[in-house]
Amino acid sequence: MAHRRQGYRFENDWEYERLKESAEKRWKTFITIPVNMDMKAEHRVLNLDRVKEYIKDAKIAVMDCYCRPKRQNCDAPVNVCMPLNDLAEKVLSDDSYKDRHPRRVTYDEAVDVLLKTHEAGLMHMAFGSGEDRVQGDVDGICSCCSCCCGILSGILRFGLAPHLLTGYMTSVTNSSDCTECGVCADRCQLGARKMVNGALSYNSDLCFGCGLCVSTCPNNAITLVDK
Repeated sequence: MAHRRQGYRFENDWEYERLKESAEKRWKTFITIPVNMDMKAEHRVLNLDRVKEYIKDAKIAVMDCYCRPKRQNCDAPVNVCMPLNDLAEKVLSDDSYKDRHPRRVTYDEAVDVLLKTHEAGLMHMAFGSGEDRVQGDVDGICSCCSCCCGILSGILRFGLAPHLLTGYMTSVTNSSDCTECGVCADRCQLGARKMVNGALSYNSDLCFGCGLCVSTCPNNAITLVDK
């Protein structure tokens, strides 16, 4: 939990210069993807059904995450990074990606990966990179952890959220149904939910609507609403 606070540093962590470069040059926008939530079609934050729709006709590959093997700060699944369409073809044909073990997957196999990473508490994020891409295009889907991912590391530990993350939804808790069990706090990658002296503390400014808390609340006390 400590690593979700600004200023925290792992012994094996990303350097500030690398995080700043990623924020300003390499990645333009990340969009969190909640799972099993209904929302308007125009939102770039997607539920699982919307993700299924999005990848239904796409060419899909799965390869090792870039960040987790380098940082090794958790034991979350690694072979879960999901390039789509042109990027999928590139990673499958370019020898420089061989060490990340790319493989072509079917639609059903891709859905299984998304479910597995959600169960593991990883945050699904649509991403795009490259100056020549069409504005708004998404190259793939990442499944990120806040302890290893260079993007989330920057968000949490260097105050770079305005540069990196776009969220269109936020979570709301029905206090009459909440038992303050702390499950949602354990699941929250961004530290929006935490337990303080046995009580749930929630900072809506840190919530980007990923839905990790919603799917595992034992009392169904949490919902997603427009941000």
